[in-house]
Order: sequence, then C-alpha cells, then structure tokens
Amino acid sequence: MKKILIVIFLITIFSTIKSQERTFQAPDYDKISMEIKDSSSNYYYPRLMSRLVAYDTTLTIVDYRHLYYGYIFQKEYQPYWRSSEEEKLVKFYRSKIISEKDYDKIIELASHSINEFPFDLRQMNFMGYIYHLKGDKEMALKVSRRFHGIFDAIMSTGDGKKCETGYHVISVSHEYVFLNFFQFSMTSQALTGDCDYLSFEKDQRNIEGVYFNIKKLMEKNLESFKTK
Repeated sequence: MKKILIVIFLITIFSTIKSQERTFQAPDYDKISMEIKDSSSNYYYPRLMSRLVAYDTTLTIVDYRHLYYGYIFQKEYQPYWRSSEEEKLVKFYRSKIISEKDYDKIIELASHSINEFPFDLRQMNFMGYIYHLKGDKEMALKVSRRFHGIFDAIMSTGDGKKCETGYHVISVSHEYVFLNFFQFSMTSQALTGDCDYLSFEKDQRNIEGVYFNIKKLMEKNLESFKTK
C-alpha cells in the first residue's frame, strides 16, 4: 500500500527535489515570529491558520513558510508530538487491502490527528489517499494541495547536502515522510551539530544521505523541560 500512497503526491514533490538549480533560503525565525504576531501583517498567524483549515488555494509558499515555521511559536507546539490516534490508524496502514466500510472511520481518525497537529503530513497523505479511494476528487485535491504547500515550504529551506543547508523541520516525523516519499532506505541516523543526518542505501540516484536542521525543535524541547 505504501507504493500506492506515494503515487498520489509524488509527481509534484519529485519535480521539486529533482531540480539541481532551484533556489532555497533558511527560515528567518526572528522575522517570522514578529510578522505572525502583528495583526496588521499579511502573515498574522490566526488568519493564516484559518485559511489553512479552510483549504484556501491562494496560500503562497511564503504563507506556508510562515504557517509551518511560525507554528513553533504557538503554545500548542510540541517538539515530539505523537498522534493520539496512531495506534488505531496503524492497523489500517498495515493492511494490504482497505475495506470500503472503513473509509469514513479512517478519515475521522486522520482528521482528528490533523486537528491536533495541523502539519501531520503522514495522516494528511493517508487521508488524501482514502478520499481518492472514495472517489471524492475534490477533497483528495484539497488535501493534496495542503500537503504540497507544507512539503514545498520545507523543501524551500535547503538542499540537504550539508548541515548548513539542511532542510528545516519542526517535527522529526517529517524526516521519515521525506524518506517514504522518495523511497530511500535508511541505514543509519546520527545527530550532527544542529542536524539529523540520515544515511541511505546506495541506489541509482547516488544520494548517500540528507541533513535535516532541527535546531529550533531542540531549543523548544529544552525550553519545555525548563518550564516543567
């Protein structure tokens, strides 16, 4: 089933990683923090989040960058969040065939998880797939667009070739979403400075590994320990 899930979203994402000359820029966290708190700003967080929840198709990649990286400044942010519905969803992930009678239940569980964490890419992908199976093309497209907006925002922050240009993520789970979608087989994982480095089995792409910048994630995790 994993291969089927990949098909839904892969084409757009692959075109992003495939380009060798694409531009990228690390997030300016201080600037993002100021802009999302300014009620007169186009990036005022409550308004941006309302647009995200409403599947607003006019959201730009800059909007998505403010949404994604601005989330670390929200009180709801949990650096190592885990879905409360994960155990219930696992059995469906592992199923070779998903019964039509389970579609609505899966959507309900995935939606609850996404409501808990608006950037739960794993469940977003799964939910889009289920809408696709249901034949609800409109919702499948809406979920796909949201997924791409978030994923493209992450991809816009680096090239993953070294820690200094690593992809910035606010959740370690997003590293594994990356692996799954590009069908990389991880051989090891190591913390290197501000980055997670994931090593891959060699294939025709000759990519040995990718760096993910988790500096802000670690800082927020440390802050949470200090307040306890």
